[in-house]
Amino acid sequence: MSSRTVIRGGLVITASDEIHADVLIEDGRIAALAASGTPAAGALTAERTLDATGKYVIPGGVDAHTHMELPFGGTFASDTFETGTRAAAWGGTTTIVDFAVQSVGRSLREGLDAWHAKAEGTCAVDYGFHMIVSDVNPETLKEMDLLIEEGVTSFKQFMAYPGVFYSDDGQILRAMQRSAGNGGLIMMHAENGIAIDVLVEQALARGETGPRYHGEVRKALLEAEATHRAIRLAQVAGAPLYVVHVSATEAVAELIRARDEGLNVFGETCPQYLFLSTDNLAEPDFEGAKYVCSTPLRPREHQAHLWKGLRTNDLQVVSTDHCPFCFTGQKELGRGDFSKIPNGLPGVENRMDLLHQAVLDGHISRRRWIEIACATPARMFGLYPKKGTIAPGADADVVIYDPHAEQVMSAGTHHMNVDYSAYEGKRVTGRVETVLSRGEPVITEREYTGRAGHGAYLPRSTCQYLT
Repeated sequence: MSSRTVIRGGLVITASDEIHADVLIEDGRIAALAASGTPAAGALTAERTLDATGKYVIPGGVDAHTHMELPFGGTFASDTFETGTRAAAWGGTTTIVDFAVQSVGRSLREGLDAWHAKAEGTCAVDYGFHMIVSDVNPETLKEMDLLIEEGVTSFKQFMAYPGVFYSDDGQILRAMQRSAGNGGLIMMHAENGIAIDVLVEQALARGETGPRYHGEVRKALLEAEATHRAIRLAQVAGAPLYVVHVSATEAVAELIRARDEGLNVFGETCPQYLFLSTDNLAEPDFEGAKYVCSTPLRPREHQAHLWKGLRTNDLQVVSTDHCPFCFTGQKELGRGDFSKIPNGLPGVENRMDLLHQAVLDGHISRRRWIEIACATPARMFGLYPKKGTIAPGADADVVIYDPHAEQVMSAGTHHMNVDYSAYEGKRVTGRVETVLSRGEPVITEREYTGRAGHGAYLPRSTCQYLT
């Protein structure tokens, strides 16, 4: 039985256009758009009408970097797929791409199956997977081909975390060579982990144990050096490269240089690097532990270069790297030794609002907001135009967004399963009002109306952003 919804009177914003239009949704997909007030709009009929007068109508956000239930540092990220995708919906994000993990000595298949088991039947919004490759060997390389055939088309490697996720240059090169042949996209955590471990050891020996030293040992130059090395390895392999969570001016400079050379090299940054800084890591009474993540927060002067990179398209995507650990009982594992603080911040619920605030603050335009948070991540990871836009044929993942509502971010009101907010007390203008996922209401006028199990697995095509 057909189901139809029409959204009337809103300003429809996509990465390419802004138009006052009515949007017809039929059977979970966008069926038609018509300029508001025209006979064509008047002819759109449906069982359900949503009034978006004075509001924005935007595509659901695509967060291409989350870690639900990630095992790390002797504990697990505190959001499950159920709680994390529900929080994502509250924040206007209707698609996540999470990271399945290959453990050393195990197969990619085993890791991917474990993540499918965690997510299946629990998610409020749609989800896909990247694959973390921790053990590059001949069998792993063959498995990469098989995973691409079933829609896992991107593979993350780490130049950090020796002994856990780390790959050496030879392993990285082999995986890149494979991706050059099979169409996969290598995603890189670019920090020189071997050098960082030396600096960690030396800092602890000096008695420098607090959270602020996490930022001091993970130096910007070591992010830049690894970024440069990853770019050149990708160039040798003839493979595209996507660098995750770029935080340092010096790393942005490496990306700019590569892109000026015409290489298929892309960069992602995250809200924490745009809105937080080493000042937060230095907060007293161990409060700085709340802000421990890697790459680390940088001094505030780096932020202008990140914003510029987003405006010039030298950085293409803003994801969250959502990886929450509660302050009580989890971040506290690192009291007396910053290297034992679980790395990660909550943010999947905050991203769309923070970037809207960036529009109001003059950092980016409205269309660029949608481009870096919806359209480009969908293109980058093979989901466009099913996701990331409002156009006939696209999934009806739609957010009615009130650009005038004010809110104060707080752990007291957020929906992420974590006992603090990285943005506690921050006042922003703009708020999600209603969210549809494939035409089904998940948030309805600030009430949760979704359900666990609505979210479906998304097999993805290969990267659609290559030049």
